[in-house]
Amino acid sequence: MRITSNVRRENGRFLHTRCITRDVSQERQTVDYLEGLMEGFVAYDGAWVMTYMNAAGERLLNRRRRDVLGKTWHQAFPHAVGNPVDHMYQRVMRTRVAERMEYFYAHYGRWLEISASPVSTGGVAVYFRDISDRMKAFTELKSATERLRDADRRKDEFLATLAHELRNPLAPIRNGLHLLRMVDRSSEAAEQARAMMERQMSHLVRLVDDLLEVSRITRGKLDLRRESVELAGIVGSAVDTSRPVIEAAGHTLQVDLPPETITLNADPVRLAQVLANLLNNAAKYTPQGGTIRLQVRREGGDALISVRDSGVGIAPDMLERVFDMFTQLDSTRAQGGLGIGLTLAKSLVELHGGRIQAESGGAGKGSEFVVRLPLLGAHKPATRSAREGAAVLPSARSRRILVVDDNVDAAQSLGMLLRQMGHEVDVAHDGQAAVDAARSRRPQLLFLDLSMPGLDGLAVARRLRAEPELRALRIYALTGRGQDDDRRRAREAGFDGHLVKPLALDTLHGILEAP
Repeated sequence: MRITSNVRRENGRFLHTRCITRDVSQERQTVDYLEGLMEGFVAYDGAWVMTYMNAAGERLLNRRRRDVLGKTWHQAFPHAVGNPVDHMYQRVMRTRVAERMEYFYAHYGRWLEISASPVSTGGVAVYFRDISDRMKAFTELKSATERLRDADRRKDEFLATLAHELRNPLAPIRNGLHLLRMVDRSSEAAEQARAMMERQMSHLVRLVDDLLEVSRITRGKLDLRRESVELAGIVGSAVDTSRPVIEAAGHTLQVDLPPETITLNADPVRLAQVLANLLNNAAKYTPQGGTIRLQVRREGGDALISVRDSGVGIAPDMLERVFDMFTQLDSTRAQGGLGIGLTLAKSLVELHGGRIQAESGGAGKGSEFVVRLPLLGAHKPATRSAREGAAVLPSARSRRILVVDDNVDAAQSLGMLLRQMGHEVDVAHDGQAAVDAARSRRPQLLFLDLSMPGLDGLAVARRLRAEPELRALRIYALTGRGQDDDRRRAREAGFDGHLVKPLALDTLHGILEAP
């Protein structure tokens, strides 16, 4: 209760007094409430003069009340003039409608949640609180979400890339099969077809291996299988891959190789992918009947590979962007596809310590892609394998072998190959038949698929390992499943080895000739 007294005296004598009593309990309660808040509070009158600030407001705004009370909003806080908070206050004063916003005040180095409301006296009341911790947690959550989205996007990009690249070797393999039906199997043409199909099959096997390791790829940990390799052989493999596309478009392909041997320390399959992508890209964006030139030359300590076309060209502002994932330059160049070939090429070249750049005189003036790779030296490449590309040779001794696979073609073809090598072979197509054949025929070697309906390969191996009379049997998993967990489970089931389809001839010979 507040009491105001007015006493009147005359010549020292008391005449009368007037007392005015006003109840201020509500005001006092309001002030006590505002002072007890953890939130800041300020009040402005209709002329934007600050009439009140609580203790939390002093702390959050780092200003003392005595320095700001009686000043206008802009006088007290000149750093806020014209910012989004200022605009919100002005709207509330004008429209008499409350608003709220979150704003990062760089001046204070913190996020504030600010609520402004009109008051009956014509001014504006403002509550604000520090939400920096909440915004930090939100930012971290958003960052984690973006990382998950990025991982998912990279996975999708990889799978799309792999699907794109799997198609490249299929055309020459199919052509080779057609050719083998038409020519004498002992002819030079048949031998060339077989060699080409082996190269493309190696390419396919590597791509499927990468698919099995997709979790590693999405973390950006794609490993190269480097070896000393002659660049001319890589060029030949790429040309074989791209020739059907080039010929279908009626293009002329010119390949210029230097007379000297150029040797790289490189992954031949990956570099063949790079060049095939560049050739396919040139064929796709060159009008029917154009010219494509692939040129290799030495420049200092580098090998330079150029793929130039007479196609639609690239606008100057797009020369760098052509390597971005999913880029389609315009409706003229958009010839289908996912826009991933050049991105893949750039990544693989850089993994080899090289670089790639695009050049063009502009629209309608063709394009040139130049790959620069460090040289290993001008010497003959190391022999990759004594047996690679060789004819199937008989083994030194004949063995009794059981082949089990529910894929009939896979089982029969391996059986035919082993018989050609001089072995006695039985074939089965399910788990129970495998157990029965092993018990009756007593094979020395068993090539066993893992994924079969009913009794799978792991169960078969466990049963056979429990039988003393089959203790000497060597059991090899021959499967399309090649993850670490698959290998572990095979070991635990009693397999002697884990082989991934398709089985390389070197590996097969090694198993057959082991003591």
